[in-house]
Amino acid sequence: MGNNLLKGKRGIIFGALNPDSIAWKVAERAYEEGATMTLTNVAVALRMGETQKLAEKLNTEVISADATNVDDLNNLFIKSMELLGGKIDFVLHSIGMSPNVRKERHYSDLNYSYLDKTLDVSAVSFHKVLQTARKLDAINEWGSVIALSYVAAQRTFFGYNDMADAKSLLESIARSFGYIYGRERRVRINTISQSPTLTTAGSGVKGFDRLLDFSERMSPLGNATGDECADYCITLFSDLTKKVTMQNLFHDGGFSNMGMSLSVLQQYEKGLVHDEKYGQDSEAKDHSFD
Repeated sequence: MGNNLLKGKRGIIFGALNPDSIAWKVAERAYEEGATMTLTNVAVALRMGETQKLAEKLNTEVISADATNVDDLNNLFIKSMELLGGKIDFVLHSIGMSPNVRKERHYSDLNYSYLDKTLDVSAVSFHKVLQTARKLDAINEWGSVIALSYVAAQRTFFGYNDMADAKSLLESIARSFGYIYGRERRVRINTISQSPTLTTAGSGVKGFDRLLDFSERMSPLGNATGDECADYCITLFSDLTKKVTMQNLFHDGGFSNMGMSLSVLQQYEKGLVHDEKYGQDSEAKDHSFD
């Protein structure tokens, strides 16, 4: 049951593919809190996913748009304002994709055309969204824009590959555009660095199940779930956080400030005992995708 934190607010949600998507959960929570919104994704994702079911549940419409295409974004914002009856109050950018990860290209042997695609979809699209909205004057004063990030923007994680570069760029765009949009029109722009979360995209990363276990053991509060991330997004869309902007906000149970936890240390010691017992080298054998 909602508290009307977003009563009367209008939004656009990018990336709600299926019920596992964080964007899907954010859309549901925003609706519970009194918001109206449009949903958007690329055409192929709309064909493969369940976005239309969510739109029916939220009594809204789906507008097909490629976030890397400025013409599509212009149409998205203009049509959204027409459908919702005014300017937009909040936007969620929940988009990320790496062909290099999908093709298991080693970071030292990237396909650069794939890298261009990674950066365009996962980061530059955020700039295009913001630039399009600003030119159309499509976001209300004190509006809020959020993009989802990950701690790999600051630290190196096995297997995360060129997505780490994309997240670093994403966070930089939020700061740079946050200054311009905040000074001119009081629009807030932030990124949320979320715990690893089991979504369709996340599950495609090699060793993701082990990453989930490691971060759960490392974080004093445990991993933040997709539902909890949705709650956090709602607070940032609301008027309760009107002076929060240009921030990368860690929503990870404390993981980002940890060095070593007791649980991880105990698990590591078990591994050492196993290696000593069976005479195995404790160094990882598989470096094919680091």
